[in-house]
Amino acid sequence: MTARNYLFAPAQDDVALTRFIAAGAQATGFLKGAPGGHLPGWHRAGLDNGDFLRTLYARLEETYPHAGQPFYSVRLWTNLMWQPAYLAAIGVHVHRALPDLTLLSQSRQNIDINGYRLEAAPQRTGSTDGLVALAGRELRAMAETVLAEINTVTKLKRIPALRLLTDRMLGLMTRLDHYDPSIGIAEKQRLCDLWLSSMGLTGHGNLEKITLHDGHDVLITARKGCCMDYLAFPGTYCSSCPKQDEDLRLARQRQIATDEWEAARAAAE
Repeated sequence: MTARNYLFAPAQDDVALTRFIAAGAQATGFLKGAPGGHLPGWHRAGLDNGDFLRTLYARLEETYPHAGQPFYSVRLWTNLMWQPAYLAAIGVHVHRALPDLTLLSQSRQNIDINGYRLEAAPQRTGSTDGLVALAGRELRAMAETVLAEINTVTKLKRIPALRLLTDRMLGLMTRLDHYDPSIGIAEKQRLCDLWLSSMGLTGHGNLEKITLHDGHDVLITARKGCCMDYLAFPGTYCSSCPKQDEDLRLARQRQIATDEWEAARAAAE
């Protein structure tokens, strides 16, 4: 009986991984994954990634020669962490099972990291809260490894890095109802608090409730971190950037939320 379970387990893991990759692609429209092991020239947290990071840093430097080291170091960080964050959220809230993201390998496409490979392995299941707690701890552990790797190549301070990771999670939380329409605004906030707590990110940013002109309440991101894009694109701030005037930030985010709400309502009619 033990031998039979062993023989069939890899096939079951392969099927589960295929479903996970398909769920991510369908839910987002842009996650590009494939099953398989680590490839030369790709990034996997915890391996010797010095050449990978130095190459990406050099490409950023060539592309944005006037942006400066703070921009390049932040781009390394946000590039390396965006796919793991998305995949963790997809696993919990869409696929309802969590793969082993320590087996994640990521591909560089010029100055961006886009595309991943993941090895088949048993996936963890459980309650949503339990999976959030597990995914959050594992994602933070990966983040610590990646941050240490970056600091062998350039300098990136911990607090700004953690705030940017928080920003990524906040953005994902505002879209939870796209993945699961049953999630209301209060549940979004609760799940957001749980994710941030499990990742040790409480206090580095949060969600903020605003009321649109028709009385509809939505959640927007209240960030503390800056992506430094204004160094490469002078005079340009993200709509939610904390460096801009607070009234302007709220006005820009309210307009975006209004446009999205009206588009969703029109699509449903």
